[in-house]
This record gives sequence, structure tokens and C-alpha cells, in this order.
Amino acid sequence: MNRKILQLLVAAALALAFTANARAGSANGAASEIPSYYDGQLFTIQFVEFAPTAEQSLLQRNTQLNFIYQSDPGLPGGQPFVSVIDAVPADGFNPVWEEVQIAFTAGNTPHQFFSDDEVLAAAAAGEITLTPTGEVYWCPVVGQEP
Repeated sequence: MNRKILQLLVAAALALAFTANARAGSANGAASEIPSYYDGQLFTIQFVEFAPTAEQSLLQRNTQLNFIYQSDPGLPGGQPFVSVIDAVPADGFNPVWEEVQIAFTAGNTPHQFFSDDEVLAAAAAGEITLTPTGEVYWCPVVGQEP
């Protein structure tokens, strides 16, 4: 019974999120696609944020969220930091992702990571800090670069 209630809550949260994003005039489809690294391979994902109420519900009730690592300040020379994801289809993938911000610690030059293993190793070494943002995104993988 609890599983059915959880499934209904997640379905309602998804519907609410997409309805709220549509009303807000957000870009969906190809306009919402961004590059992302997974284990050294570049993928294309859609990147659509859930509505705040849906985010809260998903964070409280979904124990199977994946993580998308981002560094909003970017890289030296104004280069963007390409997001890093921790799963793809057939490898524990769930298209619901919580954003985790990467901040480079003092004395460490920002650089690109290419896998979640690199991100986690850098955090363990003190090179970066990781901060969950509480933002949740719908991020299906829609392509892979050759």
C-alpha cells in the first residue's frame, strides 16, 4: 500500500513539475539539452528543473535519485564546466537528478572532471567541496557523442 502511495506522489509531482514549467515558458525538448560527462564519455541530456513543491516531495520520498555535478563559476578563461553525471541507462539510471555544486578549495585551480569517480576522489582529497543544492531535475539521456 505504501508503495502505491509513493508511486502516486511521484506521478503527481512529475505532472505538477511539467505543468508549472510549461506555464513559466521554460524551454523543453532540444532547447533544454546540455552536454554531460559520464565515465569519460560525453552524453547529451535534457535538463529541466522540477517545480519547487515537486523538488521537496522528490527529495523527501525518492531514495533513488542520481546526482549531477556542476560548477557554476566555470573554468579559468571563462570556459564552462561541463556537468558530470553518475549514471546512464543500464547503469543504475533514474532520470531524476539532484544537483550538487562543486566548489574548488583555496589553492586548487578549477578544472574539468570527466566522471563521478573523479569528482568523489577530489572531494575525498580536499580539492573540492560538494554541496547539494536541493534543486531536482528531469534529465533523460538523449544522445551519446561518438
